[in-house]
Amino acid sequence: MPRPGQVKSSGGRLSDRIALGVLTRVFPPELVDEVVAGCGRTEQRSRLLPARVVVYFVLAMCLFSGQGYEEVARLLTQGLERVRRWDKPWRVPTTAAIGRARRRLGPEPLKVLFDRVCRPVATPETTGAWYRGWRLVAVDGTVFDVPDTDANGVFFGRPGSGRGQQRSAYPQVRVAALVECGTHAVFAAATGPLSVHEQQLIPGLLDRLEPGMLLMADRGITGFGLWQAASATGADLLWHVRKNIVLPVLESFDDGSYLSEIVASGDRDRRAPARVRVIEYRLEGRGEDIVYRLITTMCDPGQAPAAELAALYHQRWEIENTLDEIKTHQGGRQLVLRSQYPDGVEQEVYGFLLVHHALRDVMHHAASEAGLDPDRISFTRTLNAARRHVTGQAALSPLTTDPGTPSHSP
Repeated sequence: MPRPGQVKSSGGRLSDRIALGVLTRVFPPELVDEVVAGCGRTEQRSRLLPARVVVYFVLAMCLFSGQGYEEVARLLTQGLERVRRWDKPWRVPTTAAIGRARRRLGPEPLKVLFDRVCRPVATPETTGAWYRGWRLVAVDGTVFDVPDTDANGVFFGRPGSGRGQQRSAYPQVRVAALVECGTHAVFAAATGPLSVHEQQLIPGLLDRLEPGMLLMADRGITGFGLWQAASATGADLLWHVRKNIVLPVLESFDDGSYLSEIVASGDRDRRAPARVRVIEYRLEGRGEDIVYRLITTMCDPGQAPAAELAALYHQRWEIENTLDEIKTHQGGRQLVLRSQYPDGVEQEVYGFLLVHHALRDVMHHAASEAGLDPDRISFTRTLNAARRHVTGQAALSPLTTDPGTPSHSP
């Protein structure tokens, strides 16, 4: 029985109640524990930073980008500490202890969690996510600056210098991603050194494609082999190609498009040509017309008229907006990742992608309830609401049996 003036302990460890506020709906503790166990990261002894807490910490540091390690740890626990007493109080770990815990965890649990959680989220009723029954998706790549350490510099490399310019001060990690255009949900990703072109990373994403998807890509994504591999998934393709590619006219259609074929390059490559349909159109630029050429696997003009596909292609830019949300809004302007070593960089990249996917899932849920296009909901406002929710999560412990994990939207 507590003495007068004391608050009775609620029992248990505070670390068992650490969660991510509203985002815990997407990353419930039982799923995190399952992933941790499957990756062989379950602790053999009690630690100040058990593996589940470290997973939530990595996600939190990607939600509160720019905050120091110890401050992120305080933000994760301050709501719980404010209203409860614990049998086993939890002191804020030092920066060094958090760094060691991240290294013990490694990138694998974050990658597995990404594979388990991150899927396209649009339903048939989602506005702006579909074209005639096709789910609109896009592929592209980007780079993140990483700290200038010997380990990062050797593994990732730096961008080459231009005329009269020095090499970049920061090494860079390359990331390729598949994004659902209508919701901005990233549902496949791969990382690599800067020397690995995004075209070399994209084949690792293709197993996430399926029939009923329409994959759009910019002219930087080229290659006969990549086209064949992507179309073999059953997804349809709509890609922008360079104007120097030879595309003979095999059959002209009334909508202005024509049937053609693309061939593998190289004298020794004897693979059969791939049949494509070509759509050419002009966009008025600043004092000049810009000619676009698209190729598609949809060879029937009645199934997908040329004018509609030309108008549709601008949806590919949604992946650019998605990457900007992650790098500029979530990460902050002039983002440099904080990890000092390559495994930590990979872990951190997947942390950013996981948090972004959770935010976009929350936004889609809110849009669906309101009957809105997800584009009508502000990403920045949702991000700020999620941050506030983490610091006020005391009544939303993932181990309580009353309201359960939070499911309401900001």
